[in-house]
Amino acid sequence: MTEHSSTPQDADQPLSDRVENRSQRPDSPAFQQFMASQWADPEPAEIRREPVADFAARRRRRISERFPGERLVLPAGPLKVRSNDTDYRFRPHSAFAHLTGLGVDHEPDAVLVLEPVAEGRGDDGGGHEATLYFHPMAGRDSKEFYADAKNGEFWVGPRPTLEELGTAYGLRTRDLGGLEDAITKNAGPAALGGVRIRLVREVDLNVDALVDTSRINTGVELESSDALDGELTEALSELRLVKDEHEVEQLREAVHATIAGFTDIVHVLPAAAGHRHRGERMVEGAFFARARTEGNDLGYDTIAACGNNATVLHWIRNTGRVIPGELILVDAGVEADSLYTADITRTLPVNGRYTDVQRRIYQAVLDAADAAFDAAVPGNRFRDVHAAAMEVLARRLESWGLLPVPAEVSLSAEGQHHRRWMPHGTSHHLGLDVHDCAQAKRELYVDGVIEPGMVFTIEPGLYFKAEDLAVPEEYRGIGVRIEDDVLITEDGNVNLSSGLPRTPDEVEAWMTGLWHAREGVDPS
Repeated sequence: MTEHSSTPQDADQPLSDRVENRSQRPDSPAFQQFMASQWADPEPAEIRREPVADFAARRRRRISERFPGERLVLPAGPLKVRSNDTDYRFRPHSAFAHLTGLGVDHEPDAVLVLEPVAEGRGDDGGGHEATLYFHPMAGRDSKEFYADAKNGEFWVGPRPTLEELGTAYGLRTRDLGGLEDAITKNAGPAALGGVRIRLVREVDLNVDALVDTSRINTGVELESSDALDGELTEALSELRLVKDEHEVEQLREAVHATIAGFTDIVHVLPAAAGHRHRGERMVEGAFFARARTEGNDLGYDTIAACGNNATVLHWIRNTGRVIPGELILVDAGVEADSLYTADITRTLPVNGRYTDVQRRIYQAVLDAADAAFDAAVPGNRFRDVHAAAMEVLARRLESWGLLPVPAEVSLSAEGQHHRRWMPHGTSHHLGLDVHDCAQAKRELYVDGVIEPGMVFTIEPGLYFKAEDLAVPEEYRGIGVRIEDDVLITEDGNVNLSSGLPRTPDEVEAWMTGLWHAREGVDPS
């Protein structure tokens, strides 16, 4: 065997270009001419305005009012490499998706620019004009059609034209080639007659560099710009604290698909219990199939945690066995094509029946969740929901003799002993991100007042690790969490995930009914 030795030509070739060394695409003029010929005209596209377009326009108007006279730049983000020359499926940044209405995977590298204009002269009478810059599909007479693995139709399929995307989402659209001028023109300190730029940073490094270069060239201090950019990110996050009608409908769809995914999980449990070492992966796979057929993807990596694995809060390895007699905690959510995600957890008995100890722990968590629902009403503060759940759990742990101090002491700021077995928060906002609105100010989030239109989770739990010597042996290795998605209404709340059984009796009857309806399978 002859050893390969580098040639001077190899050494001079940039590393970034060497990924194409395996390519054997022909490049002759004859081939290019032939590839550009004899293609049928594309079918006329049915262009219709998407229902989200009007909602997205209202969102842009609200941000416009917050930052008058400033240029706002929101990148979708680029494709991200998974391994060498293969990319993850594209998902745009949530702030970009919220202000454009765009989901799925057809706008990598796109950028939304809100350009300041005189108040009343902008879109819908506002103070900004919105333009979407993206890379449109090239014609079949171009080399890009067959040679560009990231944008060419031969590689990635049809992509919308500027006109199609603009009509569907009610946006001006321009070729991405015009982005640099759009961002840099007249940029500079407002005191010198320039336009101040605010950017959603760390989404697209190329856009970051473009904005930073423009700032440096116009004498803007980058340190002060960081604070300006942070204020934009903060405002965009806070804009999503209260959902509009379209967002609520998308969340309902995501929850509906997620409930169907949990039904699939119950169906696969007998087979998973029979798998010799990775039954958790079978549970994960069943839910993933539902997420991809009824939605865009998973909203987050599924937790399928059986036995002691359920006491690991973010167990996403899912490498364990599914064992009859134990509990399996499944935390999963379908992400809709609009990118809104559900987030639901159920803790199921693998063989369809809770033991006395499992039921006792489960009921305590359920009672805590019900108390949290009672607190999740307009006028209360977000932190009250967590406090209500902790009150129930601390007193239940006290009654079981597990707390080293009285419940009152544990519930005080100086105590918190009960948090050994419930270390996470009871709720988080839900929407485009599973942990939505995460950059909002504390005074509007944890300390904020609950308002109609908010959507958040209620998810108390108890986790007794197998190695925890502070609890009796019968408790060890049991983890229970119950998580539902709640919509705040004018007079209370609605459990969006109420279609999934919650009480122990309901769960047992549901599982048994599904198994009996499907060939009479009984895993016990």
